[in-house]
Amino acid sequence: MTASAVKQGQTTTGHALPILSLAVGTFGIGTGEFAMMGLLPDVARSMDASIPQCGNIVSAYAMGVVVGAPIISLASARMSRKQALILLTLWFAVTNILGTLAHSVGALEFWRFLAGLPHGTLFGGSALTAASLVAEGRRGKAVGHVFAGLTFANVVGAPLASLMGEYLSWRVAYLLVGAIALIAAFMIWRFIPRDDPRPGHSLLGELRAFGRKQIWYVLGVVMLGTGGMFCVYTYVSAALLHVTHVPLWSIPLFQGLWGVGMVVGAYVGASAIDRNPLGATIGAFIWNVVTLSLFAFALPHLWSVTIIIFLLGGTIALGPAMQMRLMAVAGDAQTMAASMNHAAFNLANALGAWVGAFVLASGFGYAATGWAGGGIAIMGLLLFLLSVRGEPRLERSTDSSVRFH
Repeated sequence: MTASAVKQGQTTTGHALPILSLAVGTFGIGTGEFAMMGLLPDVARSMDASIPQCGNIVSAYAMGVVVGAPIISLASARMSRKQALILLTLWFAVTNILGTLAHSVGALEFWRFLAGLPHGTLFGGSALTAASLVAEGRRGKAVGHVFAGLTFANVVGAPLASLMGEYLSWRVAYLLVGAIALIAAFMIWRFIPRDDPRPGHSLLGELRAFGRKQIWYVLGVVMLGTGGMFCVYTYVSAALLHVTHVPLWSIPLFQGLWGVGMVVGAYVGASAIDRNPLGATIGAFIWNVVTLSLFAFALPHLWSVTIIIFLLGGTIALGPAMQMRLMAVAGDAQTMAASMNHAAFNLANALGAWVGAFVLASGFGYAATGWAGGGIAIMGLLLFLLSVRGEPRLERSTDSSVRFH
């Protein structure tokens, strides 16, 4: 999995199965992460707890990602990347399966925290692996294909889990998540080309990531840029039920519609980032601000909120752009930086959920989560513009100096 392999004529088409293997893994991770939001009512019933009490279950997973990203990145820095991906995918599978045995909120929080630990390194390692498999001008699209697993999780995985929670149990839904992860581990073992361990890889080099100002800028941009999306997404099911007055059975359909928007957004964003990184990133931010703000107007009306939910899925276009940006500024700390991107994404999850809860607790209503989300996205855009000040050509983020080792 080196640049020389690409030079020998290997193409994206020749790496279809390896990249599909990585996408199946991100599909399982995305399903496990997003399914809980739709399953909270069933979890609350089974635990004899309130939905606000169970909200900490979502936060526990996010905190697992934040804690695990730097620690596991360091622990696996000298391992073969293929070996690390297999072991961490198996970890994710086992912790999700064992979590179905929990019979209290505290126990489930514990297992969700453990399940979140490998998340950042899995996503980051998958993105680096995909980028290393293709020619330089196609790396954005390759990373976008890996992110497609996350977006398809919102088209198929999360809605299916919600249906399971409604008609079977949230426990069955998370057994399915574990099964998907086991399939991904097998596919990675079978289709990802073997790479050598990296005993000479510098742990100090990975730690130097935390000393680079640009990395902190990008992590802050990710947290604010996607935090607005979570401000709406966390409570969108309740908003549709209580404001739009849709029937309960339609919630998985709306989740799937958001997911379809994510698929389109991830594809468009990944293609645009290969052509014009700066323009693609600014465009993604503007899209976030506009669609999140429009949610406040659209929510009471079925036809308009249906359109806006599809458009809101496009807010994920910021993901591939920020992943590529981090890889560009990371230098020798590729694994750490790529993993921390997803730690920031989960901090965005926690931030968005907290801001949304504050808005609701203050009596502003579900529509106001859109205004709050748009405000968070504006702060992200301003931070991004500050981070590229003095860098007139962000296009250098895809130049040949970027190494995916």
